[in-house]
Formats: sequence, C-alpha cells, structure tokens
Amino acid sequence: MVPAVRETTAIDRPRRDMLTAYILLVPALFGLAGLHRFYLGRWVSGLVWLVTGGLCGIGSIVDMIMMPRMVDDHNRGASGW
Repeated sequence: MVPAVRETTAIDRPRRDMLTAYILLVPALFGLAGLHRFYLGRWVSGLVWLVTGGLCGIGSIVDMIMMPRMVDDHNRGASGW
C-alpha cells in the first residue's frame, strides 16, 4: 500500500491572501509600516520597515507594486527576508 502524498510547498506554511496583505499595508499611511511584511513571514525587513517608517514611505510605495509577487513568493515557499 502506498501512503497518501500530501501537496506542500518547500516550507510547509499557511497560504497568505492578497487582500489581507494590502489591508495590512494601509497603516503605513499613518506611520505604522511593515505589518504586511510580518504577515508574509519577512521578519527582518518588517522590523526595518517598522523602525524607518517604510524607508521614509518610499519602501511602502514600492511594496504596493510588488505585493502580488511577495504574496506569490510566500505561497510558493520561497524564502524572503
């Protein structure tokens, strides 16, 4: 008997939702940047965004554009910092 094969990513972690990631980017407009990066498992850059205000806001603007790729990378199991 062959055991059932479970489909997983390279790192077994829960999938993340694009809408939730964008909602967590909204507090960056009020100075609380980086929550979306914590949600996506990017702890180091999340701390940098939190301390620097999203790299003075420029990093948060770039993240608005790069969000689909960041969510896709997380869901594929690609490592990010």
